[in-house]
Amino acid sequence: MKQDQEFFADGMLVEVLTTQPVDRLFTYKAPSAGCFKGAIVLVPFGKRIVMGLVWGASTEKIEPKKIKTIDSILEHRPIQPELQNFIRRVADYTVSPLYSVFRLVTRVRDIAAQETHKRLLFRGKVPSQFKMTSARARVLESFDQSDGTGLSISELAKLAKVSPSVINAMIPSGCLISKMQPKDLPYAAVDTTHSKRPLSEDQARVVSELSKVLDQNAHSSILLCGVTGSGKTAVYLEAIAKVIDGGLQALVLLPEIALTGEFTERLKARFGVYPAEWHSGISQSERRRVWKMVGRGQAQIVVGARSALFLPFESLGLIVVDEEHDSSYKQQDGVLYNARDMAVLRASLANAKVILASATPSLETWNNAKSGKYKRFNLTKRYGSSVLPDIEIIDMRNEELRSDQWISPTLKTKIDVAINNSEQVLLFLNRRGYAPVTLCRSCGERIGCDFCDTAMIEHRFQKRLMCHQCGETKAMPITCPNCKVMGNFAPIGPGVERLAEEAAKTFPEASITVLSSDLYKSARSLKDELERISRGNSDIIIGTQLIAKGHNFPDLTVVGVVDPDLGLQGSDLRAAERTFQLIRQVSGRAGRSDKKGAAYLQTYQPLHPVIKAISEGQDEQFWIAEAEGRASAKMPPYGRLVGILISAQKSEDAFELGLQLAKSAKILNSAGITLYGPAPAPITRVRGRYRVRLLLKADKGTSMQSTVKSWVSRVNLKNDVRLTIDVDPQSFL
Repeated sequence: MKQDQEFFADGMLVEVLTTQPVDRLFTYKAPSAGCFKGAIVLVPFGKRIVMGLVWGASTEKIEPKKIKTIDSILEHRPIQPELQNFIRRVADYTVSPLYSVFRLVTRVRDIAAQETHKRLLFRGKVPSQFKMTSARARVLESFDQSDGTGLSISELAKLAKVSPSVINAMIPSGCLISKMQPKDLPYAAVDTTHSKRPLSEDQARVVSELSKVLDQNAHSSILLCGVTGSGKTAVYLEAIAKVIDGGLQALVLLPEIALTGEFTERLKARFGVYPAEWHSGISQSERRRVWKMVGRGQAQIVVGARSALFLPFESLGLIVVDEEHDSSYKQQDGVLYNARDMAVLRASLANAKVILASATPSLETWNNAKSGKYKRFNLTKRYGSSVLPDIEIIDMRNEELRSDQWISPTLKTKIDVAINNSEQVLLFLNRRGYAPVTLCRSCGERIGCDFCDTAMIEHRFQKRLMCHQCGETKAMPITCPNCKVMGNFAPIGPGVERLAEEAAKTFPEASITVLSSDLYKSARSLKDELERISRGNSDIIIGTQLIAKGHNFPDLTVVGVVDPDLGLQGSDLRAAERTFQLIRQVSGRAGRSDKKGAAYLQTYQPLHPVIKAISEGQDEQFWIAEAEGRASAKMPPYGRLVGILISAQKSEDAFELGLQLAKSAKILNSAGITLYGPAPAPITRVRGRYRVRLLLKADKGTSMQSTVKSWVSRVNLKNDVRLTIDVDPQSFL
């Protein structure tokens, strides 16, 4: 264990950062046994005992009799100085209070708890009198998927696909042993020699180049850029192996929970054991186990969502940000951080390496690699015998469709051929539900959300209307709320459910699966569905962006992008970039084995620069053109933006604060910052609150945070008015 932190003896004054919503450090006396800097402690706070972090020595002048003593120290190793520094730097960068960032570090209930549970272990041999059945054999085989700490009856039943009664009947035979064990056990050690997949010449070259960087005792940021299906994962798994062999820990960030199931299986195949997982789909007891073992160095590999970045690693050596371009890495509430950028920051503070992996990198990462700030390694060929899919344009101006059809005759022909060849088809439409708008045919009334200025989306599979802004749902009304006419509603436009309805009519013999985040209640159920598709048990897959990344379906040869024009609408700064990335990613699902694949783009804008770049394979040219456009407008990554969102129950209250800020903009102007607004947000009302936006813009080299913090501190928030600062905003709605 590293233990170079400062020690504070009995009675010494220390600063403690608590989880309480007060933006300052508090002074306490060290307990009789003393404490280290970085210790997780419990301290008296008013009439309560709350969690805190020993921040350092206190120089505050307080009467000794008013200073309370730290109540207790939690049985956990002090967090490393780099994480404490990371907390401070994230707070400074995002203009967030320290306590908010510390809460991200301590998102575990009952950290001090010591729970036990009953686990079943396989003795390793079967008694001679034991009657073997296929169900019992599956139970015993399931222990191969355990990390050595045993399995509960429910876990065994799920893995073996048997009832708990089958397992209970096996225990008296002595084949299985039941033991009470602590829940917080170390994760099984990684075997870096377990199973090395043969590398292609392209992969071997990049692994060799990466290895040289990993040998250097200095931080490096690396862009691993490779075409879809080129084997980027296999490359960075070898980087992970090298880091583990060096006695360090590795963290892999994934943009979607849906990707963790397939990915952890990939890690198990390579290293012989499952990694620790950190995301909203795991239990509270498992969160506590991960948190503790990471801090002790007894979880060598962690796979998780963006919040895994705040785990208290003992010796972090590598962070991998898979699909680094994905917009879901940006946290949209609380501390508004971008996990990709903060991964680079944390790696630099830990003197670790960070690999940003993508087939379609963000413009920010592309530019950092182009300027030499990041190293760049390219994989230009697909792994094995698979080749990149052909990409063809279907000009919808030349197709004849009824108003309630979205699958063109040309695309239908391609789908028929694929299904007749026992191949799979993916139809991609980035719109959940049945229809985006529901109108009354009698008066034209749009069915909207009661709490937001948005239309409610019909979800016909669930027989509900849903607001995609606030999550509010309600049954489809029988009569129009405006004209009171009964049953005269019309769905306008398609969602994936309506597309599935059309596909079922058009291809009546085909089996169809719809993949959309709202249709699966758990990560496990989605994982099971993806495994079923991988085994070829679906002819046509219809999905949203959930299906665009990371998944590998061997029999999938045809991808139909139903409406690529959808993402090009509006004035979003990153509309072209995101559309390019999304279509490139989803097209890359085709032909990932030995069968040739093709992607078909149904578009009314065949000459649009984004559509042309995709169809002609002009990736680098697209980034150059996009970079030139952004640079000329001094927009990110060639300029700085900070968004200010004000919300209130009354619109006048929100505007009043916006105007008050605008009147005090002199402090911004003197710092080289231009203010735009206040103006109503594009979606003015969300969750019953009216929203006003301001936008701050400055040159790339301008440090904006301290000025912005000083500027907003000059106003008082009255009534229920809230103000949110968003540094490097990704959304402007």
